Amino acid sequence: MSADPTDGLQRAAERLCQARRVVVFTGAGMSAESGIPTFRDPGGLWERFRPEELATPEAFERDPDRVWAWYQERRRLMEAAPPNAGHLALAAMEPYFDEFTVITQNIDRLHQRAGSRRVLELHGTILANHCHYCGLPYEEELLPEKTAPICPACGGRVRPSVVWFGELLPEAVFTEAEHSIENCDVLLAVGTSGEVYPAAGLVRQAKLFGVTVVEINPKPTELTTVADIVVRESAARALPALLQLLRQYRQAGACSQ
Repeated sequence: MSADPTDGLQRAAERLCQARRVVVFTGAGMSAESGIPTFRDPGGLWERFRPEELATPEAFERDPDRVWAWYQERRRLMEAAPPNAGHLALAAMEPYFDEFTVITQNIDRLHQRAGSRRVLELHGTILANHCHYCGLPYEEELLPEKTAPICPACGGRVRPSVVWFGELLPEAVFTEAEHSIENCDVLLAVGTSGEVYPAAGLVRQAKLFGVTVVEINPKPTELTTVADIVVRESAARALPALLQLLRQYRQAGACSQ
């Protein structure tokens, strides 16, 4: 496997030229160049906090206001972050294929803001809220910064609509993600460590169905061994370059479509 990003990009573009159905599986590295810190890298969020302190149902039930205030801080960061060149490249790539699905572990909705239309959020989103007890969506625009709101229906405490450690992924979303994986021709695994299950298992599942897996990540990950093509570059650099190559090949009539 070549360590040259240019070689990997060319091979990936050639494979995409022959594809009709594409899935993009993204992790925290996808949004890092938008200024959103990752969890596991040096300086990441879990260097300062243990997951069980702030990202579990038990933590919320123990101290809902502390958890809410921390997520409000993160929410403001994500609302202010712009989609980066990688997000925009994926949105621009979408019309080239019969089916183009983004499956993301990220909770920031930067894919949607960039223009991607079919996005499956495996871990929910920080930009929505619901009651922790009755599940009713909470859609008030003005949110307190330090105190978890009270649900008007049951009196329970309102939480961000993210999937916490120890919780199940949303069943309907995961089922749709599996269907997309099983029926695609190429899977781009972008900016994900491949360490968080069951989400990471989707990439390995793709291999069982003969899908070409392209890893885009500046460093080796748990998914490197299953990748057919590796591009050692960041999402914001690799994806615009991949889009440009794809456009060139299509304009030259080098694609099968």
